[in-house]
Amino acid sequence: MAGRARATTGGATEAGPGAEAEGPLARGLAVLRAVAEADGPVRLADLARSTGLARSAVDRLAATLAHLGHLRLTDRDLRAAPLLMEFGNAYLRATNLPDSVQPPLDGLARALDESVSLITEDGCDMRIVARAIPPERVIPLGFRVGDLLPADRCAAGAVLAGAWDSEQRLAWRAQRAADPLDTGYPALPARFARLGKEAEAGFAAWISDAAERGWALDDQIAAPGLVALSVPVPGQKDGPRYAVSVLAHTSRFTAEALRAHALTHLTRAARDMGDALGADRPAAGRLAPSPYTDAKPELGPSFLQALARGLTVLTALGGARGGLTLNEAAQVTGLSYPSTRRNLLTLLQLGYAEQRGRRFLPAPRTLGLGYARLSGLGLADIAQPHLAELAARVHESASVAVLDGAEVRYLARSATQQVTSVSVQPGARLPAYATSMGRALLADLSHPDQERLLAALPPRPLTSFTRTSPADLTKAIEGAGQDGYAVVEQELEVGLRSMAVPLRDARGNAVAAVNLALHAGTETPEQSRERLLPHLFSTARAIEADMAAVFAFAPVRSD
Repeated sequence: MAGRARATTGGATEAGPGAEAEGPLARGLAVLRAVAEADGPVRLADLARSTGLARSAVDRLAATLAHLGHLRLTDRDLRAAPLLMEFGNAYLRATNLPDSVQPPLDGLARALDESVSLITEDGCDMRIVARAIPPERVIPLGFRVGDLLPADRCAAGAVLAGAWDSEQRLAWRAQRAADPLDTGYPALPARFARLGKEAEAGFAAWISDAAERGWALDDQIAAPGLVALSVPVPGQKDGPRYAVSVLAHTSRFTAEALRAHALTHLTRAARDMGDALGADRPAAGRLAPSPYTDAKPELGPSFLQALARGLTVLTALGGARGGLTLNEAAQVTGLSYPSTRRNLLTLLQLGYAEQRGRRFLPAPRTLGLGYARLSGLGLADIAQPHLAELAARVHESASVAVLDGAEVRYLARSATQQVTSVSVQPGARLPAYATSMGRALLADLSHPDQERLLAALPPRPLTSFTRTSPADLTKAIEGAGQDGYAVVEQELEVGLRSMAVPLRDARGNAVAAVNLALHAGTETPEQSRERLLPHLFSTARAIEADMAAVFAFAPVRSD
């Protein structure tokens, strides 16, 4: 498999002497990677065959990873879940790349009007760790954060491979032999034919030219129709090496024209990024707790404690800029020193963690655990499986909507067959003043904004129960804000009751709402609240957890 973890060698570390990585943590990471790289759901039987693990082991690994929220297990199928992104997020937090590098990268994309990326080494491969796209582009060109590229097919590889040691060169040759057609790099088209010895000589010449010139040019080597220019980020002597690249289509630039257009901007931005990375130091202060939670009493023998502990350590390493010392990792996870050390050693050997001095932090390889694909999810994608689970659990229709002007716009819905229901589909709009989701979202706004939106769509009686007076609506909206939920009784449609709670982003802002719609005649409003609100709040918290993972460094996407 392309991009396979390369064992760390070269003597002892603070975590302990070299040893063969094995056990539940190594097997669990293999399962996570296999599922993350799949184009769709993976059947457990197929997973056992592809990983070489016993079916009983796969069942226990799947049950543990599903309980932890990293995978979603449906019947006998596994899918990557949004919470799988927390490992890549831990890497980005520990390296502080979003704060230190993203501003100059955004400025570079605007100046060049082309997509740009920051790339680093992952073993003998290249990993996209940050990117920026021109704000006005409707269909942006470029790779995603987390995408893996073969070193000999990208300009950044030519720039960074000049510093490779003999072990990395041998690993690259072995990888070329194991995957000669590049089938393990989904971000690029596969090669049409195996490469001969002349390909290695060509890569060596490309590396030599890049070292002499200080930049590398890719003229449709990565893919037909694409040209790229890459320069090294200076000043990274003791830490990871980076390169910054610009990517363009041949309909806009030839390779030489791109060099003439972009080299000065690229070199200046690389210098700014080097300064920002050089000024970044490990953060001092209170460490974010990341305690291990034992689910063994709940799940019994199907729960693998060793796997859960190891993944807890990996996530915890992102709790402070610059990573954690061994003692700090043990402190924030609540695990024993020997257990923390064993897990760190395994993570180092598998390439999912790296050591800088006395500190350990997640490695770029964590972005290979589904980050590129999952980062493209929108709020509707995140909410849909949770709505389906909620509707199946309570036997009522569930929806998610956002406030769009004075209306709510439906993003996702899971309906049940009821005699009375609102026939709406994603994209449908309803007046915010007469819906539970609308009132839950209006309650998060300032009073002037509430008044402005209510005036933009003057309330009218949709049923004999519809509140239309400003005083009544203000009271209902304030009540929703105080209670944390809204209930609307037959105001949108006779016989229809709905209740909603807001969905909040990491800053606490209500960006959407989730609701349940039900027949109003089967029970009292109080009975409905008692029966349904706990499930509604639980679903909202689950959706918010997924939102926090997917939108950790990006605004919530609800279009």
